[in-house]
Amino acid sequence: MTEAQARTTANVVLATAVIGAAYYILTTPPLRRKVWQVARSWAAGPLAAWTATEIRRAWDGSGPSAAHLAPPAGSGATRPPSARTASPGVRHG
Repeated sequence: MTEAQARTTANVVLATAVIGAAYYILTTPPLRRKVWQVARSWAAGPLAAWTATEIRRAWDGSGPSAAHLAPPAGSGATRPPSARTASPGVRHG
């Protein structure tokens, strides 16, 4: 048996086991209720925390906008060249 055949056989066996387990869980009411309960608690806890973390990471990775680079009004400092050409609140790049 080649490695490709072994992988294909393993994938078929795993897929059959997953389909069989899903069928058994869906046709057994107590198990179906337990799986639904676990799925809801996972969605409310770890999934929500992971989503919030990823949103924060994406926000931080997006970089500052031209409006954030502008010095406070009346400080006497000049705006950076990129901020002079950009409209306030518009992100370029």
